[in-house]
Amino acid sequence: METLANLESFVRSAEYGSFSEAARRLMLTPAAVSRNVAMLERNLGVRLFHRSTRKLTLTEAGEAFRLSIADNLGHIQAAIAGIASDSGEPVGTLKISIAPTFGMMHILPMLPKFLSRYPRIKPEFHFENRAVDLIAEGYDVAIGGGFELSPAIVSRTLAPAHIIAVASPDYMNGHVSPNDPAGLQSLTGIVMRSLQTGRIRQWTMRNAAGAEMPAPLSESIVVNDPAAMREAALLGLGVAMLAVPDVQPQLENGSLIRLVPRWYSDAGAISIYYASRSLLPAKTRVFVDWVADAFKREKLAERFAGSLS
Repeated sequence: METLANLESFVRSAEYGSFSEAARRLMLTPAAVSRNVAMLERNLGVRLFHRSTRKLTLTEAGEAFRLSIADNLGHIQAAIAGIASDSGEPVGTLKISIAPTFGMMHILPMLPKFLSRYPRIKPEFHFENRAVDLIAEGYDVAIGGGFELSPAIVSRTLAPAHIIAVASPDYMNGHVSPNDPAGLQSLTGIVMRSLQTGRIRQWTMRNAAGAEMPAPLSESIVVNDPAAMREAALLGLGVAMLAVPDVQPQLENGSLIRLVPRWYSDAGAISIYYASRSLLPAKTRVFVDWVADAFKREKLAERFAGSLS
């Protein structure tokens, strides 16, 4: 009977075409992955890979074997995770993708109590401003917005993603506060260039009555990260359009103030995403529930709503 480690090493090496990349995904050494695959080949009595110094390719037998087990490996892994949860506490590495500012400000503070409750779970946070491919990149959970929802992905809404205009009190001391979004055009704009599209993001704002109006910020200062936008605004360099959770502490302590407070832009929702499986690993299930419960308990959806002045 083959071990799960041998099968995982083979499948991931075939998927990524590299022992090194498979090792990184499995949190093993390349030597360990190579050894597992070699053991599998020896036990099966066939060569599964053509090896060269530049690349790794499947043999005909290797491709046939990959196709025969690929659909079943996920079920085996989930079954093992399910058995682990039934016989004891959830265990394993939990790979999480999340935006840097939001993650460090709102999710990391949840970890002490979570890890106290589930000490055998090992969180692995990847702080990145992009929508990852959960399945292809091996993530257990992603938190953010704008993810493509395939049939294999489950989305659980946590809070609205509302964008508001903010500036520092020092900057506004020398300027007249606008009455509506159109008035933002007369102020110095701190804007962001999208890493994905290369374009400057401009927003249309709305109010509680349903009226809409463009918010035409000037492109005076351009950055490529929301945290940099916030820091530039704190330095008194101008006005930035930022998500409420990214500036909530600064709004509460007065280091930033909200402009045109009855207006906001709707960027969708902040959600927690995970792969749909017949047996969801216990480590994923308890983390998803923990985050969702924390949002509900601390009323974060209401606190992040830009529609509430």
